[in-house]
Amino acid sequence: MMLSYAMIKRQIEKELVSAAENMPVVSLTGPRQSGKTTLVKSVFPHHRYVNLEEPDTREYAITDPRGFLNDIGGKAIIDECQYAKDIFSYIQADVDKNPQNGKFILTGSQNILMSDRISQSLAGRAAILRLLPFSISELEDTPYQKDSYADYLYKGFYPRIYDQKLDPARWYASYINTYLERDVRQILNVGDLHSFQTFFKLCAGRIGQLINLSAMSNEIGVSYQTVKRWLSVLEASYIIFMLPPYYRNFNKRVVKSPRLYFYDPGLAVNILGLKSTDQVKTNYMKGELFESLVLSEIRKNVLITGSEPSMYFWRDSNGNEIDCIIETGSEPIAIEIKAAMTLNQHLFKGLMKWKALTNLKQDNLYLVYGGDENQDRSEVRIRSWKHIPFPG
Repeated sequence: MMLSYAMIKRQIEKELVSAAENMPVVSLTGPRQSGKTTLVKSVFPHHRYVNLEEPDTREYAITDPRGFLNDIGGKAIIDECQYAKDIFSYIQADVDKNPQNGKFILTGSQNILMSDRISQSLAGRAAILRLLPFSISELEDTPYQKDSYADYLYKGFYPRIYDQKLDPARWYASYINTYLERDVRQILNVGDLHSFQTFFKLCAGRIGQLINLSAMSNEIGVSYQTVKRWLSVLEASYIIFMLPPYYRNFNKRVVKSPRLYFYDPGLAVNILGLKSTDQVKTNYMKGELFESLVLSEIRKNVLITGSEPSMYFWRDSNGNEIDCIIETGSEPIAIEIKAAMTLNQHLFKGLMKWKALTNLKQDNLYLVYGGDENQDRSEVRIRSWKHIPFPG
């Protein structure tokens, strides 16, 4: 029997339980279809479950929030709670009047709306956690595990694709349409989505590149500020993330623009129009997609703790660069990312330049590559894409 994704242990589960033991409200956000509902139902089986995507339930919560909460009575999971904006104030009054840790578990796929309403009404009362689609480590030793990173690039990590054995191309096309029609329209109040769809495709084609707002606005035919706002929406929806530059310049001028990456490689691959793993393997953007995959995995490892990753890239005016710098509180960790499956000296060029500038020890220099071996050499640690340990 095929293992259901509901049976796969999510790394965030321990943090979710701890948050409910210490705070009256726990907020779990993340992209649509990342497994939020499945997870909270599994972790909190005795909580009553209500879903505000159901029209009648939503209307009740909007028109009579006090009666809605009184009917719930005890502990509850309120799914997609951003649809009833006033409910947060009534939840505040409820937990202040009757303090009880873990009373409300709130989920939502629109981080902009959730964050604003929690900060306004539930500051100091809510733990805020984020759930992204599966990670490589979560799929390890399951029937879903892949031996080729190209398979992950094509298929991505959204649970339903694995659980229902769905065709990724069809599923992502439907996912994008749902995201555009529901979330983008509601957040931006966009009437004609054509320009936004063009912008979406433009972002996929610029994975790993420096963001140039002026160039993007000229190419799409919208204002600079519109592009800036649209990028913020994609970030808040957990579609993309930005990697800012590392400003310790070591007496050399550094770039100041961030780089753009996608949280889920399968989504980017679909937007790029790639129809199979073989097409991914031969595509000119394979290296950038692999880089995005590795960086996303690192971010997932941090986000499950409720913290914001301190991740950067470094590039000077002479073209010397490091794909990822992680601030750890002591010495930074430098990570070079290469899709190549065979090790050679050229892969270490950036790290050796960085070592000469910073005098970092071997413990803080990593190469993550497309092969299978892990090695601890005298100057650098080598890790397979299958074993991304950062941070920690």
